[in-house]
Amino acid sequence: MTVTLQRTILALVAGLAMLDGVLLAVSHSRLDVPACLELGLLAAALMTGAQFYQRVRPDPRLAAMLSGTAFLCAFSPLASILNYLLLPHTGLRIDSALAAADRAMGFDWPQAMRWMARHPRLNIAALWIYSSMLPQVALLTVVLASVAPERVARFCLAVALSALICIAIWAFVPSFGAFSVYPLPDAPMTLALDSTYAEDLVRLLREGPGLISPRDAKGLIGFPSYHAVLALLVAWHLRDVRFLRGPAAIFNLAVIAATPIQGGHHLVDVLAALPVTVLALFLARMPAAKMTGMVNRPSTGAETLAAALVTRKV
Repeated sequence: MTVTLQRTILALVAGLAMLDGVLLAVSHSRLDVPACLELGLLAAALMTGAQFYQRVRPDPRLAAMLSGTAFLCAFSPLASILNYLLLPHTGLRIDSALAAADRAMGFDWPQAMRWMARHPRLNIAALWIYSSMLPQVALLTVVLASVAPERVARFCLAVALSALICIAIWAFVPSFGAFSVYPLPDAPMTLALDSTYAEDLVRLLREGPGLISPRDAKGLIGFPSYHAVLALLVAWHLRDVRFLRGPAAIFNLAVIAATPIQGGHHLVDVLAALPVTVLALFLARMPAAKMTGMVNRPSTGAETLAAALVTRKV
């Protein structure tokens, strides 16, 4: 990672931690502090190792790999906490409108689920493919660090920005997916996420999060599908890696195809991932100095979102 980009990413993490702290102070939720400290210490240890290989015994590959992993370990729980803290301040749920949009495009989610239920082997393959997303992100960090260390920071920045964009959209128009609208087929199916998961999400929106713990955090966002965003980001960042770009593109197209079934998403959730990905990639390629200014400016971006929601609902 370049020093400027590294500072930008650290500023992003610090700003997100401050925003979480503000929202936590005005909410009735509680934070699982020991679990958060464990992840914080892990991220700090990884970042210490990155600094060692950046300054003491220079090794750009190891430094980039450790820095990227440290960032993902720190950012992921902070973003999840933000998502949970916004639950009491969201707009009106739009799942019915999204289901209607699917039907208008000719996509029938219950019919798609019944078809998949009649093909159990294909469904198991879809489960395995869908569940590969987080391991892919971790593996990509290692691959990029090995072949192009300077690109790890851009990837981490795109991951973070796309997550914040999805959270911002979701906060104003929350949704939990097609499986929160339609019942699952009677035929038994092996799914990554099922109707019980959807019922838990709706309950969280109604009752609030209570205790927030990274150990049992759920993915809350339906629209846009962050799972599909990650699939697009992984495929994009492997486009220049000769022996992986083809398999990565095909495999992540399969991830996207599996997302409505295994992730319980509306089709429109998946389609919305494309503009989010494009915007995140564009922002991640902005000059680092400008990006740092955006991160450090106290009244823009996610903080403005939180301030507006707190003013409106608290």
